[in-house]
Amino acid sequence: MLASSISDLVQSNRTLLAIVATFGAVLATMTLFFRGGCGKCTSKTRLDNKTVLITGGNTGIGKETAIDLAKRGAKVLIACRNKQKAETAAEEIKEASGSTNIVVYILDLASLKSVRECADQINNNESQLDILINNAGVMACPYMKTEDGFEMQFGTNHLGHFLFTNLLLDKIKKSSPSRIINVSSRAHIDMSGSINFDDINSEKSYNRFTAYGQSKLANVLFTRELNKRLQGTNVTVYSLHPGVVDTELCRHFENVSFLPFRYLFKLIYSLSKYTLKTSKEGAQTSLYCAVDTEVVKYSGKYFSDCAVKEESLQAKDDDVASRLWTLSEQMVGLKQK
Repeated sequence: MLASSISDLVQSNRTLLAIVATFGAVLATMTLFFRGGCGKCTSKTRLDNKTVLITGGNTGIGKETAIDLAKRGAKVLIACRNKQKAETAAEEIKEASGSTNIVVYILDLASLKSVRECADQINNNESQLDILINNAGVMACPYMKTEDGFEMQFGTNHLGHFLFTNLLLDKIKKSSPSRIINVSSRAHIDMSGSINFDDINSEKSYNRFTAYGQSKLANVLFTRELNKRLQGTNVTVYSLHPGVVDTELCRHFENVSFLPFRYLFKLIYSLSKYTLKTSKEGAQTSLYCAVDTEVVKYSGKYFSDCAVKEESLQAKDDDVASRLWTLSEQMVGLKQK
């Protein structure tokens, strides 16, 4: 009886140890996948007398980016949808950075009217714009449309920033040498193989992750085509993957319902939150592209962990980039110059 009890105890402990070991291995693998190399921007570049504009600068990566650039002496403009949250964030950025040169603009990227109004205000109020960081976005939301009838992720992540950037482009050119940074995602590789020109608003079929991947692929293609159009202007442009970061961007994940895998997905996502990058870590590549002196040689390239990385095959397709640009102009009503 005693021998049997000891044997059961040993077997139980072995099972427990096996579970713990497996759990540890899973977490370690997830940490390696999500956090990557965790590159760090080490540049000491100052931005005194420079003006930086960050969309979505009130939270997450955008807020951490704003704090760092404010510490470097820049005048930081944060363009955000919610006025109250933006003003609260501005005070927090001032406190964290020691700078009082923080300005709030109201911008809803899901509204072309709001995009135009915000761009007009910036063009009228600001004498220069040295760095534009297109950081705001939405991820994996249920199917919905923007105010102008575009699929929400494509409309917000790509079209809103496409129009906003183009409306500010004259100001950016006049401020050269200047930079444009588009926060994309590795999702353009993992979640989308192409731009679905035949169903750009996902009206025939919608998968929230595929649609997100398409919008992030659009960011990289936009960067590629914009770089071609900016040759000779002394304006450089970059796209980047910040890493998988624990921010408000993931707020729609908990509503995902792949029944019968719904609860398993939620468990995995809950565990993954302990392995994700922090907002400060996620901001490092944005900062690197904004201030590092060497990146000017790599205009048009895609970055991750403060280094040039390989884009997806279609992200390198100049014909697709040009076609997307033309379609985007038509969708937002942007007149060609």
